[in-house]
Amino acid sequence: MSKKNTPKHKEVVIYQAKNGAIEFRGDFKHENIWATQAQIALAFNVSVPTINEHLKNIYKTKELDSISTIRKFLIVQKEGNREIEREVNHYNLDVILSVGHRVNSKNATQFRIWATKVLREHLVKGYTINPKQISKNYDLFMKSVANVQALLPEHVAFDPKTILELIKEFAGTWISLDAYDKEELKPIGTTKKAVKLSGEELREAIARLRAELLKKGEAEEIFAQERMTGSVEGIVGNVMQSFGGKFVYESVEEKAAHLLYFMVKNHPFVDGNKRSGAFAFIWFMRKTRLKKSILINPGALTALTLLVAESKPEKKDQIVALITQIIR
Repeated sequence: MSKKNTPKHKEVVIYQAKNGAIEFRGDFKHENIWATQAQIALAFNVSVPTINEHLKNIYKTKELDSISTIRKFLIVQKEGNREIEREVNHYNLDVILSVGHRVNSKNATQFRIWATKVLREHLVKGYTINPKQISKNYDLFMKSVANVQALLPEHVAFDPKTILELIKEFAGTWISLDAYDKEELKPIGTTKKAVKLSGEELREAIARLRAELLKKGEAEEIFAQERMTGSVEGIVGNVMQSFGGKFVYESVEEKAAHLLYFMVKNHPFVDGNKRSGAFAFIWFMRKTRLKKSILINPGALTALTLLVAESKPEKKDQIVALITQIIR
């Protein structure tokens, strides 16, 4: 007899078997994992009928109790051209290890070591690493780590703990890059406070930039001269526009990102659109006291501005979303 269970959690752990990576259903609240007969067979490199025979013997001899070690979970199976959702028996870690002892002691030992490590890591650190969930850039990242390590002196090395910390630290990067490639990146803004910005205020700030650059001999007379009167006001109007009493770009981050984009791409000036756009972007973030503004260094500001300048118009939404990811 088995228990039916549809879990609310979506925990997944990966076992890297010699014949491929296997995803198990995690249940870290109860210090457990669950696997189907097919997954167990794959882990120990044997056939499903072999696993089934061992399971019958385990329960026949009452080595384990079926009620506490079997649960039904809904999984999607492909049958012909259709995807069918069915309830399939999943067996817990005790069963997997018991089968492993019967199938192949070497494989069982390897699996036991892995299972213990994964459960301990989750319980102690509160997380486990799932490369597939991080993104497709995981392999590229690991290759980069290896390249960096090759450049270091022989006595310096990245231990596994350091590598995992790097993966965790930059996990958002892999996810953002993958979402950008799929055109699924969404604007993120956490600062939703009332801000004011007028075209005149921004034009005066850029005028001060212009005067300073002219004084230093770092700009020509045509720098920051509007192509048409009211160009800057038009951009500010787009950034601060509202509909039905609500701002179209609700968060300060979205406003800042659109300000940079419009200043660079709309070419309001005869010369110096990128410089003026970069200045307006960082000036607006400082004006609105966005915390992340202090983390935008000159190199990052240059890179963001050039990214906008070189981007295709159809990528506008993804570029703006990417900027908000950085400054949120």
